[in-house]
Amino acid sequence: MRLTALLKSPLVVGILAGILGLVLGLVYAWYVDPLKVTDTTPELLRADLQEDYLRMAIDSFILDPQNTNAAIDRWMNLGPNAPVLLAKIQANPGTQDPGAILAYRTVIESVLGPIGAEPIQPVSTTSTFNVILIGAAVLAVAAVAVVGAFVFFRGILRGRAPRTGEVSAAMQAQEINRSVERTDFQALGLQTPITQTMTTYVLGDDLYDESFSIDSPAGEFLGEYGVGVSETIGVGEPKKVTAIEIWLFDKNDIKTATKVLMSPHAFNDPAIRSRLEAKGELVPIQPQGQIVLETATLQLLATVVDLEYGQGAMPVNSFFERITLELAIWPKQK
Repeated sequence: MRLTALLKSPLVVGILAGILGLVLGLVYAWYVDPLKVTDTTPELLRADLQEDYLRMAIDSFILDPQNTNAAIDRWMNLGPNAPVLLAKIQANPGTQDPGAILAYRTVIESVLGPIGAEPIQPVSTTSTFNVILIGAAVLAVAAVAVVGAFVFFRGILRGRAPRTGEVSAAMQAQEINRSVERTDFQALGLQTPITQTMTTYVLGDDLYDESFSIDSPAGEFLGEYGVGVSETIGVGEPKKVTAIEIWLFDKNDIKTATKVLMSPHAFNDPAIRSRLEAKGELVPIQPQGQIVLETATLQLLATVVDLEYGQGAMPVNSFFERITLELAIWPKQK
């Protein structure tokens, strides 16, 4: 396979562009415009500067002993290194009054509890941050490089560049959702639903699992609902879905309502039924059929807009080639 042909793949170009962007970003961040830390806490200062800060905090407290909040805040700003600094100052008070140091310690312990006898070892936060930053950058570059190499060599082993323009099952499903006309419930004399969604499963979409949020007109979160694969039959790829489940979660209800839509073959198979009974109510799927799920404050109406069974060596009407559902949510009438 020629390199020029491979470079025409949007996926490969995107991976190469990602690697180049990471490299240029790291060069810019480390050398052109490195990070400058300002207006941060004394926890990131050198140990000697942290000690100076604590001495000044003690002096400030003696001048204004009623302002205990400021004393506590300044102590907390030093982070885990504060006890070892205070122990060092008490051992070598210098020009400071030992009584003032003890008074400051008493205030801290009265609010935060006893200061540990074992001093906490100083931690270089800046160094740790740099190590984490560099490690994350290296891992990101390595991950992108591995993905790029996988795509590259997979194309070579297959004797062609990665396929472009191929329409996946999920893409087919999205196109169907866009083309299907939604029900005008208001024209039918019904209240307009809070939310109304089309969802489609197409044979080959082995990861079919969709969920949607339910929000009030004012933006309040009310719950969630969704649909996904519940049971497959047979072997081989793609997976052959024989049942899907619809669920409704209500934030005001402790139980999630679930119904399992089954193909005729699955519904009449005792073994399959026994495996799925624990998931929820079992319902035989029917073209244009409607299924209702209810919770404490919500009601979901699922309509089977389109249904087609797969063909092949499997039993008749045993797995789905395609299924489109319309899911609509209303507040439950009291």
